[in-house]
Amino acid sequence: MQSHYDASFVREMGCTEAEWLGWLPAAIGVHAWQRDGQSVRIALDKPESGSTSASVYIRWSVGEPRVIALVRLPRLHVQFDFSAADAAQRYRFMRRFDLYMQRGGG
Repeated sequence: MQSHYDASFVREMGCTEAEWLGWLPAAIGVHAWQRDGQSVRIALDKPESGSTSASVYIRWSVGEPRVIALVRLPRLHVQFDFSAADAAQRYRFMRRFDLYMQRGGG
């Protein structure tokens, strides 16, 4: 997990689109969101009268699998674009998002 998140960044995720879509609702949590094809727009707060609502727009595309010897790992290219979100809002959202998307073994 990072201590700072820029307003716009790209990640490579090691999962299929079906896996990503299965994990996405839990990673978003209580925030209102709307999916449109290979993208989602997520409201980060409730707009007060006359104020701009903070949001994040996430879009993804399927990449070529990463091949290591005989192993083929799926890849998704994911773009995060925050709008009107301060550093604290970005951090709060991404902290939960990263925890829910984190996969590992041991």
